[in-house]
Amino acid sequence: MLTIGPYTFSSRLFLGTGKYKTAEEQEKAVRASETEVLTFAVRRMNIFDDSQPDPFENMDLSGFKLLPNTAGAKNAEEAVRIAKMAKAADMCDMVKVEVIGCNKTLLPDPVETLRASEQLLEEGFTVLTYTSDDVVLARRLQDLGIHAIMPGAAPIGTGLGIINPYNLQHIIEQAEVPVIVDAGIGSPKDACYSMELGADGVLLNTAVSDASNPAKMAEAMKYAVKAGRLGGEAGRIEKKFYAAASSPTEGLSRV
Repeated sequence: MLTIGPYTFSSRLFLGTGKYKTAEEQEKAVRASETEVLTFAVRRMNIFDDSQPDPFENMDLSGFKLLPNTAGAKNAEEAVRIAKMAKAADMCDMVKVEVIGCNKTLLPDPVETLRASEQLLEEGFTVLTYTSDDVVLARRLQDLGIHAIMPGAAPIGTGLGIINPYNLQHIIEQAEVPVIVDAGIGSPKDACYSMELGADGVLLNTAVSDASNPAKMAEAMKYAVKAGRLGGEAGRIEKKFYAAASSPTEGLSRV
């Protein structure tokens, strides 16, 4: 079981709700993933404006925990305001903090991310913070008391997979709270590798929504997360530079 703050989940795959071609396509993908957490951008939802799109149209949300995110925020004040909007709409007091600092790479602003996380903790939110793969920043966020660290494998939506496994592994090894790898996942092998490295979960969107068959990709990601966690717990064999026979050589009779 995965525990984040006061919440407990069986599935370790978190799924985004943007960019699907149709509501039906999204519903099939969500169902195939068996996720329990759906994340969405508050600023792109019709919380207070019926003219805005509804990413959960025709979906039964009774079996899911919603994870609003502060996508679109450029500073801490905007992020806090967006989070409070979601809470006022009685969605969830769990929030994914996202403060973008570079429009080209969509990498987070470290200073504003720290400020937003600290303020939201003071407001009583369960805080999951999206960050780069900066080892020191991840530790600083943890020291603040956030409930989960969400380092990106690669820039948002690129599908590049894990660019820097070295940094990611250091973040995981030093973490005392759950680590959810978020952003840049492109295929099931990336999700599996994240879990093999010791991550507690994976959050993804584009890898599923932009796949040729989103439902099949969502199912593949489900199995990849499970396989990666089992493989990580099992402990892989040591890599060697020379071949080693898989059968014992002692006691062989001469032919």
